[in-house]
Amino acid sequence: MPVAIITGASKGLGRALGAALAERGWDLVLDARTAEVLKAAAKELSAYGTRVEAVPGDVTDAGHRAGLVAAARALGGVDLLVNNASALGAEPLVRLEGLGLEGLRRALEVNVVAALGLIQEALPLLRASGAGAVIDVSSDAAAEAYGTWGGYGASKAALDQLSAVLAEEEPGLRVWAVDPGDMGTDLYAAAVPEDDDPRPSPESVVPAFLRLIEERPASGRYGAPSLLEAR
Repeated sequence: MPVAIITGASKGLGRALGAALAERGWDLVLDARTAEVLKAAAKELSAYGTRVEAVPGDVTDAGHRAGLVAAARALGGVDLLVNNASALGAEPLVRLEGLGLEGLRRALEVNVVAALGLIQEALPLLRASGAGAVIDVSSDAAAEAYGTWGGYGASKAALDQLSAVLAEEEPGLRVWAVDPGDMGTDLYAAAVPEDDDPRPSPESVVPAFLRLIEERPASGRYGAPSLLEAR
């Protein structure tokens, strides 16, 4: 069975993608900071009959990242790494003039430094897979200038660049930076709590991610809406 590591997998996009992969026979290693919620998600996904390991912790902790890869190794390796865990930098979002530098550091640490750390930890197993792939979950804020989204957008832009360079350095892997588009998630609610307009569910964009995994196009930056329209 192929094995995937998914960070930020207790809810939202991470959980939705995990469910879709489990349904297709993937074994999973799931990460999130809230142990009880993560264990509930793992129990739910294990109902598909695959092996699901819940490893609670903070991706900024090197020991936790090593634990995620060790759990995947015990399942047989790493075929897919999904860097989905994210930090906003401020909740709710604020203009750059009021963005606390500690908040910015947290966004960079979670969204960029920890993502690279986990890639580095998993790289030998991804190379050995023969079909190894990395998905770095990006944002349209990485490419467009939206008021109050500066810190988060900067961290995601850095993640996009990291993904592009990794693709150049590791031609044997697929490395996709994916903008999932507008979604109704807890992250968005924390970012803009006054905006209660309905938004697409995370489940609605999962087919775009599955298309990448199944069709394995060239490494690069992709937008989920475009992938869904092209189906």
